Amino acid sequence: MSDVIEFSDFERVDIRVGTIIEAEVFPEARKPAYKLKIDFGPEIGIKKSSAQITVHYKLADLVGRQVLGVVNFPPRQIGPFRSEVLTLGFADEEGAIVLAAADKPVPNGRRLM
Repeated sequence: MSDVIEFSDFERVDIRVGTIIEAEVFPEARKPAYKLKIDFGPEIGIKKSSAQITVHYKLADLVGRQVLGVVNFPPRQIGPFRSEVLTLGFADEEGAIVLAAADKPVPNGRRLM
């Protein structure tokens, strides 16, 4: 089991839903990845993210898909790309990432409660 945290610690992590509006291959990444542009609604805007999701997802299947992302981490420089949000997912049995998402459409920018 992981370390116990206070609820106030969880509240500090800003997890929002957004819709992928662009996806392209990220050839400079050390591990296979895509560069994503995600629309998190009018309050957050469009943000960039690098995601190692190439095993389970084809580029054509990503545009229009809603995903969850942490929007209040500092940006990370990944090679020539600046990732502004952390797109969330779970590792399957082989370690390939499966995206975390809402099971029904919700407005972009809504916060995880």
